Amino acid sequence: MWNLLKTSGLVALCVMPPAANAQDYPSKPIRLVVPFPPGGPNDIIGRVLGQKMQDLLGQLIIIDNRAGAAGALGTDNVAKSEPDGYSIAIASAGALAISTALQEKLLYDPLKDLTPITLVAKVPELLVASTTVPVTNVKELVALAKAKPGTINYGSTGPGSMPHLAGELLRTSAQIDIVHVPYRGAAPAVNDLIGHQVQIMFLDVPILLPQIQAGAIRPLAVGGRLRVSSLPDLPTMNELGYPQIEADNWYGMVSPARTPGAIVAKLNAAAIAAMKAPEVQEKLSSQGAILVGGTPEEFAAYMRSEIAKWAKVVQTAGIKVN
Repeated sequence: MWNLLKTSGLVALCVMPPAANAQDYPSKPIRLVVPFPPGGPNDIIGRVLGQKMQDLLGQLIIIDNRAGAAGALGTDNVAKSEPDGYSIAIASAGALAISTALQEKLLYDPLKDLTPITLVAKVPELLVASTTVPVTNVKELVALAKAKPGTINYGSTGPGSMPHLAGELLRTSAQIDIVHVPYRGAAPAVNDLIGHQVQIMFLDVPILLPQIQAGAIRPLAVGGRLRVSSLPDLPTMNELGYPQIEADNWYGMVSPARTPGAIVAKLNAAAIAAMKAPEVQEKLSSQGAILVGGTPEEFAAYMRSEIAKWAKVVQTAGIKVN
């Protein structure tokens, strides 16, 4: 009987969930995956937040840039990692919401294969125009588009990207005929906007801000619900009567599914504390990021709402990505 009990006890120890060691977490470096190349908004947010969380948790946080498939490759890498809290990611709206509507064979299910930790930040899309377009606000833009249907082109960073979907929201909400011109990334799109090859565009605040400050392009509105501190006089689309045009390129922290709740709680607490640090707020607000925070449950609900929202936009616009 003793041998049986001893054997059963060993089996029980072997199958105990990782949560049993959660009180010792973290006891080794944490890998923070950024699913985009260095230098972009996702990378900047990951590095600034990761540095502060490293100080708070007392363990090294190693940034692992794994770019590809609009953030899906790096996010999938974390989804398939051990659920022990040592592989986490800061992924974007594209990887956690939009891709589900665009990719028939997405490598992971954001709601089943990942554990939400917290919504980190929102980076609003700005609606801007070429300086040769004879408009100074959204009302004039809509009037011009209706007077000359099919003559205004809007650029994007690629089919199915947030700038593309924001442009489709503008097209359908304002009931105007504008033409999508996709580019491979932000740099060529902005270059052609400055060169007057396209007339308007939605894009992240930090990408457009230097060109706006230089007078090379004209800002028309903020695509998010809140005004941005770097352009305090620029109205939001909601203020201008288009509440349905809400396009924030948001970023959230996730870990593999089945990560123990105690570890998720530690990561959530560290991330929230990091976001409250003045130096983090200063660095990220200068990049146009609005820090959010919140519980894992709130982030899970937000992901579900964003998946439903962008699926409807993709379906209505008939967007397909090869």
